[in-house]
Order: sequence, then C-alpha cells, then structure tokens
Amino acid sequence: MTTTDPIPPQAVPRPAPDGPEDRGVRPDGPVDSGIRPLRALLRQARPHRYVLLGSLLLALAASASGLVQPLVARAVLDALARGTTVTGALVLLGVLVVAGAVLTGLQSWWQQRTSEQVVRSIRRDLVFRLVRLKVPELDRRPPGDLVARVTSDSALVQNAATQGLVMITNGLLTVVGAIALMGTVSGLLLGVTLAVLLGTGALLGLILPRIREAVARAQSSVGAIGAALDRSLGAARTVKANGAEARETARAEAAVQEAYEAGLTGAKYVALVQVLSGVAIQAAFLAVLGVGGALVASGGLDASQLIAFLLYVFYLASPIASLLGGLGMLQQGLGAIVRIEQVRHLPTENDVDLPELTRTHGAVGQRAHTQREVQAPPVEFDAVHFAYPGREPALRGIGFTVPGATRTALVGLSGAGKTTMFALLQRFYEPHAGAIRIGGRDIARMPRAEVRRRIAYVEQESPVMAGTLGDNLRYAATDASDEEITEVLRLTRLDSLIARLPDGLDTEVGNRGVALSGGERQRLAIARALLRGPEVLLLDEATAQLDASNEQALREAVDQAARRCTVILIAHRLSTVTDAEQIIVLENGRIRAAGSHADLVEADPLYRELAASQMLVPTADERR
Repeated sequence: MTTTDPIPPQAVPRPAPDGPEDRGVRPDGPVDSGIRPLRALLRQARPHRYVLLGSLLLALAASASGLVQPLVARAVLDALARGTTVTGALVLLGVLVVAGAVLTGLQSWWQQRTSEQVVRSIRRDLVFRLVRLKVPELDRRPPGDLVARVTSDSALVQNAATQGLVMITNGLLTVVGAIALMGTVSGLLLGVTLAVLLGTGALLGLILPRIREAVARAQSSVGAIGAALDRSLGAARTVKANGAEARETARAEAAVQEAYEAGLTGAKYVALVQVLSGVAIQAAFLAVLGVGGALVASGGLDASQLIAFLLYVFYLASPIASLLGGLGMLQQGLGAIVRIEQVRHLPTENDVDLPELTRTHGAVGQRAHTQREVQAPPVEFDAVHFAYPGREPALRGIGFTVPGATRTALVGLSGAGKTTMFALLQRFYEPHAGAIRIGGRDIARMPRAEVRRRIAYVEQESPVMAGTLGDNLRYAATDASDEEITEVLRLTRLDSLIARLPDGLDTEVGNRGVALSGGERQRLAIARALLRGPEVLLLDEATAQLDASNEQALREAVDQAARRCTVILIAHRLSTVTDAEQIIVLENGRIRAAGSHADLVEADPLYRELAASQMLVPTADERR
C-alpha cells in the first residue's frame, strides 16, 4: 500500500478524449454556440433528398396545373366573345382542376411519410446518444430537458426539414412561374404587382428572424418544465411527506409561464406575417384593378387580359402563403435544431457497444460456463488523484492493492472518497492522475464495455428498473439459466417472496420498484449482481436496509462470492466487515490506515472510535 501527496492541478495529466464528440458545446449554451443551424437542418434532410425531390416535383406539377388555368380561362372568355365553341377549353380546364387536386393529395401523403421518417431518424440518434452520455454530463443536466429535445424539439425539426423546405421551394418556383406568365399578359400590371409585393417582403424580412428567437426561448422553457416535473415526480414521496406540493407546483408553473410568454411572442410574429401576406395580395389586387380598369377604359388593354391577370393575382395568394408558411416552419426548425445539435456534440461513451462477451463465471454457487476456471483478478489503485468540477479533490494520491479472491472493506466518514473510488473503477469518471488496474491491466486502456462486464455493482440506493422481477434479475445476465436463478434467489432469501406472489418472477415491480420494500429492492439488486457471475463485486452499503437475519444470509453469500471473485465493500456498519481480509480507512481523500479489524482497533484512533461508537469495542471511558 502506498500513499502520495496531492499534486497541483496544473500538473495533473488529463485523459485523452474518446473522440471528436468530446469537444462539443453544452445544451444549455447560447444559441450562437458555433452551430450552423441551416447546415444542420439540411443534414437531417439529406438522407431523404430523393424522396423530397419527388415530393417537390409533384407539388410543382400541381402548381403548374394551377398556373395554366388562368390562361385556359382567358381562352374560354375569348371564345365566348367570338361566339366559337368552348367545349375543348372547358374539358381541359376540368382536367387541370382534377389533376391538380390528385397531385396535391399524393404529394401531401408522400411528404408526411417522409416527415415521419425524418423524426424517427432524429429521435433514434438522440436516444442512442443520451443513453451513452458520459456520467459527468448526465450529472450536470436535468433529464426532463434532455427528454424534451427528443420529443418536442424533434417535431419542429421534422416539419422544417421536410414540409418547410418543400413549401419554400415550391412556393418560390411557383411565384417565379406566375410572375413570368403575368409578364406575358401585361408588363405594366406586373410592375404594379411587384412594387406592392417587394414592399411587403422587406417588412417580412425583419419579422421572420424573430420567430426563430422566440421558438428557441419557448423550447428551452419546455425543457425547464420537463426538468421541474422530473424533479418532483422522481421524488414524489419526499414532496408529499414534506408538504412541498405548492412549492414544486410554483417552480413548474414559472417554467410554464415562461414558455407561454415566449410562445405568445412567436404567435404574435406569425400572426403579423399572415396579416402582411394577406394585405399584400389584397393591395396588389386593388392596384391592378385600378390601373387595369383605367387601361381597359382607354382601350390599352383587353378585358380578357385584365381578368386573366387578376386570376393570376388571386392565384399568387396560395404560393405566397406556401412560401411564407415554409419560411415560418424553417425559422421554428432553426430554433429547435440548435438544441438538438447541442446534444449531438456532447461527449458520449463510444466503447460500450462491443460484441457480447460470454460470461466467464456462472452465478455464485454454480459452475463456470467455460471449461477453465477463471482466476479472480487483483484490483490496484496506483497514486490516483481525482476532483469533481469546482470542488476540492475527492481523492489525493490513493494507492492500495486488493488481492484476488479476497474481501476488502472501505470505511471512513462520509465524504472520504469511498463511492468516488467505485465510480472511477467502473470508468464513470476518469482519474486526473494515476492508474487503476484489474488483473494487472490499466482500465483506461480497456474498453468500458469490457471493464463493466467484469464488474458487478450494487449501489447504496439499490435502484430497480420498471418491469418484472425476472426482467430485473436477468438485466445483466440475459442468458442465465433457471438453475442459476433459483440458486441466487435462495442465497438472497428472495425465494420465499417469489413463492408468495401469484405471478412469481412475472410480477411487476412498479416504477423504480415501488411495489417492493427497501430490503426487497436491496436483495433483488444483490441477486442481480450475483447472477452476473462477476470477476469483481462492488458492494456500496449493500446490507444497509436488511434485518439481522437477511444480513447474515447476505454475508454468507458474499463470503461464497469471494471464493470466485474479488470483493470490495463500502461499509458504515463495521459489524458487516470485521472478518474482511483487509480494511482500508479513508479520511479526506487519503488512506490513513489499512489492516485487519483487530490491527486497526489497536493502531488507528479513528477506526477505534468508529468501532466503539457501534459497540464493537469498549469506549475509552469503559477501558479506564
């Protein structure tokens, strides 16, 4: 065992990043945090570009049928004026109307299907990344806000990346086509129309970016609502027991109010866009009607030409609405894509998806799955330094070795660094200096998947996943046999519980295991770990919620596990570890003593005080 002095922060070597994703921006950063929203949005649409192109062509074909209709109507009017037959023109006009409707319906279906494919792709990618986020990132960020990016933000991007882009392109090309055809009817009236439209367009150019800003604020507020609800619902019993419903409601309502105000701002700008687009068409119609009427009266323009031109002005309402609607969707999508891209840039664990490894051990009490018996590896901490961001060092040069197939207990006051050592051992965090080895191999040079498959961890709070008892037991050992499950149920004394339940292992445990008692959840977590057949077993106060009888049974199970794997325990109740081969006493991130229970009682005042406070040894007064 060795200990070293703390080293200055500037001299601490940092672990190399896992990949380019480690150099990302934070999801709570500013909107202009280096992300190019339009490029990111187009990247989401790129895999579907051919389908979107087909959808655009259908939309353009439908628009073309509409563009031709005023010219055919003009031909009908001219034929009526000359007294010639109009049957052919009327048939053509009917065909164009029906074709436009059919093409519009087909394009709508195709576009909606593509939209669903885009949002599925976005959500799959986000779910993949969120599940693999590094633990420090998950510790810093409210889960509710991250969930909102998968749900509401992705829906806005879905509309912008498909429907919005098609609407903009179709609207723009249709407006250009209509303007070109209007020029063939009357250049003067076209000039009048463009003057009105360009004036309105200048005003719209000032308004549209405000929609993006409002949407970004609104989506951030939606994330805050999710975070507030996750906080209160995740600790519902604590909230109710402390009568804090009003405070938690006020916290969530503040986020709701902020989202409402941001949404109201966005709605105001959207409404203003609609008003200006409607005014533009009406103003253009009145200007054309006035100028065109004067031209008809002076003989400078035929009545049929004026009617055809007015039909084009009315027709412009649809593509202009499409163009502006698409621009609105685009601005909303640009506001949401930034939040999605921030998640995509967060550091993830990119070495946890390796092919499944065969379990080297069976469950405790069972024979190994392989022909050769695997030797329980030693675990070594070598001058390990670590500090959480913005806090004093949690570990200051920790160094010790746990021999294979033995039990080592970590004891000390709260905050001494015990649980931090478990987190480093599983590579939830990386040490700032020093090395941790399993079986002589530096875990920093091993894939996280391999490190964690060699370790089973029983947390202090013993979390249970929603599902059945059987699902929880097999969570890390999906190939476990019925014989192995029966054995671990016996060792953890869960067999009597299973026998009493009508559905046995198929019994639902409820959200976070609410249908189980604290002791039952703890025994289930221990059974899950033992079933995995690990090389290293980490127990963080694993018997804290057990009665004396079940605690003794679990101690026997741990003793049996120590014959097959290396066991490291965190214990505040020293009675559970007095027979451990090695006890490490920690204080302020350092090792102050190590040895057996008897040795430490004699040699270390802190350990003797802890043992005396738990009536394991006489107090100083009693010895006198």
